[in-house]
Amino acid sequence: MKHLPLNPQIFIDNRKRFMAAMKPNSIAIFNSNDEVPSNGDALYRFQQNSDLYWLCGIEQEDTMVILFPDCPDPKYKEVLVLVRPNELKEKWDGKRHRAHEATAICGIGTIVWLDSLDALLQPWIHLANIIYLNTNENDRKGSLIETRDYRFIKEIQARYPLHQFERSAKIMLQLRAVKSRLETAVLQKAIDITEKAFRRLLGFIQPGVMEYEIEAEIVHEFLRNRARGEAYGSILASGDRARTLHYVSNNEECKDGELILMDFGANYGGYAADLTRTVPVNGKFTKRQKEVYNACLHLHNYAKSILKPGITILAYHDKVGDEATKTFLKIGLITKEDVKNEDKNNRAYRKYLYHGISHHLGVDVHDLGTKTEPLKAGMLLTVEPGIYIEEEQMGIRIENNIWLTKTGHIDLMKNIPITAEEIEKLMKR
Repeated sequence: MKHLPLNPQIFIDNRKRFMAAMKPNSIAIFNSNDEVPSNGDALYRFQQNSDLYWLCGIEQEDTMVILFPDCPDPKYKEVLVLVRPNELKEKWDGKRHRAHEATAICGIGTIVWLDSLDALLQPWIHLANIIYLNTNENDRKGSLIETRDYRFIKEIQARYPLHQFERSAKIMLQLRAVKSRLETAVLQKAIDITEKAFRRLLGFIQPGVMEYEIEAEIVHEFLRNRARGEAYGSILASGDRARTLHYVSNNEECKDGELILMDFGANYGGYAADLTRTVPVNGKFTKRQKEVYNACLHLHNYAKSILKPGITILAYHDKVGDEATKTFLKIGLITKEDVKNEDKNNRAYRKYLYHGISHHLGVDVHDLGTKTEPLKAGMLLTVEPGIYIEEEQMGIRIENNIWLTKTGHIDLMKNIPITAEEIEKLMKR
């Protein structure tokens, strides 16, 4: 890991929250992700299972967490399973955690080596009535590849057919959406590193620079500040390419007179920042660019003002849609006739704003969280309205990360330049 050691209390508290939600006399088992082959003898860079990381902070392959709060032997209420260090393998692939090192990261005192797990797991399961098994129930999941979690489910259900099985994902959906202060402190570090990268870019961008050169500046700043790297593929879209929401080619020239939309964030300590800013390539907004930019900033500030505990994501999006309609009328994108004749399921404003305004953020960029239930204090969301105008070959999006409190919210990106005037001043300097 590149980051400094995190406070293990993060993971201790997360496990306590999960165990408090388990049914009596139940055991929960979590697996790490697979090591995935690419071509030849190569593997893709290992990415830990988000639920398992949330519980223990261990980024190593072949890891498991087993929670059995009603185990008669207190030593086995929490168990971390690791691959046994192998001297020959370590010569090729690097050092693996020793027991004391893993305990320092996650706070679990009982470490079991993977090659000795079977003899222990069977008696634990025989003592339990309920087995919690984990699945990826993120609504955005699109892959049908059978991962380790799903193979493990088949194996355990075949071996213990008379046990009652429960979904860990239902609990995770509720718990991971609400961030503790300790978690938010780690995410703030990811945001602070992201801010450094953005400020660096304001002194770098100019006509003729390539999008991939900007990406290189971002990655450089991330790594030199101990980030794991990019939290997701950076979007660096100049000119009309900014209308492509997930543009990641980043291979074109940034030209004089264009705007460049930049959507990027650092991953620090396993938590993701998510920033979007749109700036003029030559350092100066045109009159029309500034008009549209300020309209987008108005929507951004309006959305922040109503993002509070008690509102649902669906109701929130409806209100932002109403404000977008008023705003787009003012800047000439839609007419009163368009609004009068709009399809209620595809409103007129959506021609120029065709994505959601907010998503949950945390261990995953699109983190777990409800859309239909009222938002709660502790939830952490993005606010990212955009305006995309095909006729003017222009795309603008402005995004900050917001932590909800009991009385409102805290903008974790409040120190990052956001107004057109701030951006122009810093680019000029």
